[in-house]
Amino acid sequence: MSFLHPEFLYYMLPLIVILFGLLLTQKESHATFFSSEVMQRLRVSSNTLTLKARNALFFLIAVLMTIALAGPVIKDGKIEVTAKSADIMIALDISDSMLAEDVYPNRLKLAKQKALELLRLAPNERIGVIAFAKNSYLVSPLSFDHEAVAFLLKKLNTNSITEQGTDFMSMLQVVDKSIKQDAKKYLLILSDGGDKKDFSQEIAFAKKHDIAVFVLGVGTPQGAPIKLGNGEFIKQNGKIIVSKLNDKIADLATKTGGVYIESVNSDADVKAMLQEIERHSKKKELKSEQIEKYIPLVYYPLGLALLLLLIATSSMSKRVKVEVPGLFILAIFLGSSAPSYAGLLDFMHLDEAKNAYKHKEYEKSAKIYDSYAKKSNRSESYYNAANALYKAKKYKEAVQNYEKATFDDKVSRAKNFSNMGNAYAKMGDEASLKKAIESYEKSLKLHEDKDTRENLEAVKKALKKKEQKKQQQKKQQQKNKDQKKQQQKNQKNQQNQQNQKSQDNKKNEKKQDNKEQKNKQHQDNKKDQKSEQRKSQKPSEDEKKQQKKNAEKEKNVKQKEKKEKERKQKSQQKSAEKKQKKDKKKSASVSAAQAEKMKNRMSDAEEAKWLKSLNSEQSTYLYRLNQSNKKKENSNEKPW
Repeated sequence: MSFLHPEFLYYMLPLIVILFGLLLTQKESHATFFSSEVMQRLRVSSNTLTLKARNALFFLIAVLMTIALAGPVIKDGKIEVTAKSADIMIALDISDSMLAEDVYPNRLKLAKQKALELLRLAPNERIGVIAFAKNSYLVSPLSFDHEAVAFLLKKLNTNSITEQGTDFMSMLQVVDKSIKQDAKKYLLILSDGGDKKDFSQEIAFAKKHDIAVFVLGVGTPQGAPIKLGNGEFIKQNGKIIVSKLNDKIADLATKTGGVYIESVNSDADVKAMLQEIERHSKKKELKSEQIEKYIPLVYYPLGLALLLLLIATSSMSKRVKVEVPGLFILAIFLGSSAPSYAGLLDFMHLDEAKNAYKHKEYEKSAKIYDSYAKKSNRSESYYNAANALYKAKKYKEAVQNYEKATFDDKVSRAKNFSNMGNAYAKMGDEASLKKAIESYEKSLKLHEDKDTRENLEAVKKALKKKEQKKQQQKKQQQKNKDQKKQQQKNQKNQQNQQNQKSQDNKKNEKKQDNKEQKNKQHQDNKKDQKSEQRKSQKPSEDEKKQQKKNAEKEKNVKQKEKKEKERKQKSQQKSAEKKQKKDKKKSASVSAAQAEKMKNRMSDAEEAKWLKSLNSEQSTYLYRLNQSNKKKENSNEKPW
């Protein structure tokens, strides 16, 4: 066994021995005034630990804690660790042209996001950062501390360098100075290419100083105007300048042994660029070291010290019946629970959950956080589990975890309500949007936040649109119902009118039949009378003339009756047609148009047949066509 930090033993143990030696040898204050016999008679026996016994226990506790601080371990062999890196230098263009918004949100912000993504994807590489415009500056030397590099990278903007422009030569010179001369240099440029058309000088310099240039083009060939912070656009000679992606910079990459890639919205371009850099680069060994492996023993002295502390601070009796079983039960309880070991495992699990969240393994992170939250019932764990579930697009489960997270701090509670509102908003239905608004309002009551306020307004607009759409759908449904009812009503009215018309026609026909029957009877009676007169007596000449006149009169009466009958039929047809036109103006107009159209296409025979059908009992020929014809006169007729 050995100690990782033996200095604690050297410096702390002597002081502890001296301090407790004085405490143990010191007499009690009342012992200076009374003898031991008197004190024995005055003291009430309580069968508890004496002051010296307690001090002795405290002395042992201090010694055991000092041993734990010294780090007792058992050696478990050696392992060799080798550090290798390709040493990538990132050059970020921060000229004003990078403010163009032809990519989202603009070229500079997109380039910074790409650089940060590269830091995340290459954790084992040394990475440095250079900012350049007209002049170039070293922002961060090559370093494994990616968090520090990312912090410096995020602070860069177009105001970091006062003189604007894009000078690639000055940037290459800074790269050459910042990396050792004998090493192969790998440079990743994030730029829109500036305005230069010929990069021959830069290519020659890069080849001479052994610099492999990789270029990630940020921007589009169509370009965009450059918008400054005050809202104005950069102008030249009174005209707004449109900055475009300069694809000529590809020569600088391809002719120096590197690769040129145009940026995209996803991280596919960064992954492809990192693969190309690793394929072209030769990783050099930076450091090789052998380290010892140890088995830690710190838990044993620390656990024993805690056990003695419980005994020293209790009022346990010295009687054997109480003391021995109590100590054994306490030792068994502490040994079975192993609080120190469990706490360490929890820490390791939480660290694993955090790393899983960083690497976008959200479901795994949520599972670990949720498991720990159920055991510990801690609000932070429920909150972290909810965030991971939100990222995994499990919004309903995320809301349940947000509801379980309760914080005493107002800001934390406000943030929890805000995130809960985001989860409700992602669900998208009307009820969820209303709950999202409630969560945002609760958050803003606790703490005012710009993003939460914007989210609240956006969700209110979305809810309003949904309600308007719902109302429009209800109105459309009601309108369709009303139209359907109106159609049914019109059809019913048409049917009633047709039935009424058919009944009227039948009545008229019946009346005419009755009238004809009466006339026939009257004529028959007259004929009978005449025949009887002829039989009874022979008619004279005057009678013959009179009979002839009567016959002519009867003939004229019949003709008049016939004409009157035809006239009444025609008037009835005309009145029926007028009534039909008045009740069914729209259908009649359509019928007339169709009739005219058919007339232009009909033969004389077809026209005569159509007119005959039109003068029948039916109100329109369209209605007649829906009935089955009993007899077909010609199979070649058109289906009008």
